[in-house]
Amino acid sequence: MHVPDGFIDAPVSVATGVVAAGAVAVSLRGARRELDERTAPLAGLVAAFIFAVQMLNFPVAAGTSGHLLGGALAAILVGPYTGVLCVSVVLLMQGVLFADGGLTALGVNITDMALVTTVVAYALFRAIVKLAPRRRRTVTVASFVAALVSVPAAAVAFTAIYALGGTADVAIGKVFAAMVGVHVLIGIGEAAITALTVGAVVAVRPDLVYGARGVTARPLEIRSSPLAPAAPGAVARAEGPAAEPAAATAGTREPAGTPEAVRTPEPAAAPRRSARPVWWAGLAAALLCAGVVSFYASASPDGLEKVAHDKGIDQKKEDHAAKDSPLADYGVKDITDARLSGGLAGVIGVGATLAVGSGVFIVIRRRRATAESERG
Repeated sequence: MHVPDGFIDAPVSVATGVVAAGAVAVSLRGARRELDERTAPLAGLVAAFIFAVQMLNFPVAAGTSGHLLGGALAAILVGPYTGVLCVSVVLLMQGVLFADGGLTALGVNITDMALVTTVVAYALFRAIVKLAPRRRRTVTVASFVAALVSVPAAAVAFTAIYALGGTADVAIGKVFAAMVGVHVLIGIGEAAITALTVGAVVAVRPDLVYGARGVTARPLEIRSSPLAPAAPGAVARAEGPAAEPAAATAGTREPAGTPEAVRTPEPAAAPRRSARPVWWAGLAAALLCAGVVSFYASASPDGLEKVAHDKGIDQKKEDHAAKDSPLADYGVKDITDARLSGGLAGVIGVGATLAVGSGVFIVIRRRRATAESERG
């Protein structure tokens, strides 16, 4: 759904640019609350993974393909504010390096593909999670539904933007019907990819999924063995008709002045598990998708391209400012082998998106840490 230059007139492009800039500014502040020392590097990986999977166009109808938008996936994995930034980084890298999505239409694309999809998907996701049973399966099902709805929502948003600033004289009713119709089908693919990815991460590390916080975690239960000897202090407290069982006081803080020998030990906190295995697995999956699987992606035009051609929206389409980029059209210039050219371009794109995304999120995390230290 990358909007090229020329589809939307200058005033509306500027207006959506302002909206996009505002959304990014708000998200930069909001991401400080979502990111910690473990999730900041993972957020960069999410951006790189979305870039890679967006290269995998899948057929949805005769002569039409679709690809992941990624707003729902990013919001559920790393949070809605960070999700807006993830997709924005992807769109920026695609526009600058690969001539995919117009530079003058960058505001349109961020507003449509990053802001709308993330807000709609995460709002629906949270609503489902609140109403449904608190289980891991709920997170996966909610991810599917949220991603499914987010794609036609983006199609509606594009239609509204086109109604305000479209450069071709096309009936908006026809644009709306065509865009929503094809993007409902694309939404099914988006939902499947999102649910499979979120479900895989939740299955192994639910603590790393932002949307699963408070849903998959179970309260810690401390049980005492009937064979274990009671502590002297516990026996003393158990005497008397009004005393509570010793098990009820296990792990609680003793009154001041209680001798060290009779204090009940506090339960030890569980050590934090490293996120590195998940990071390396995600990077390997992204490189595999972009470097190998992308060669087998559908060559048919995506939903917006097909609708634009059929309905005449592309009458005033302009050449991309970066059309002479060495990586334009997801191929490396001067490499004649299509498989090698496309695979290498995909790997470069994953690396560049990972570097830029990780840099942004690590800086955000450090600013939060600095602010916390100053307040402390």
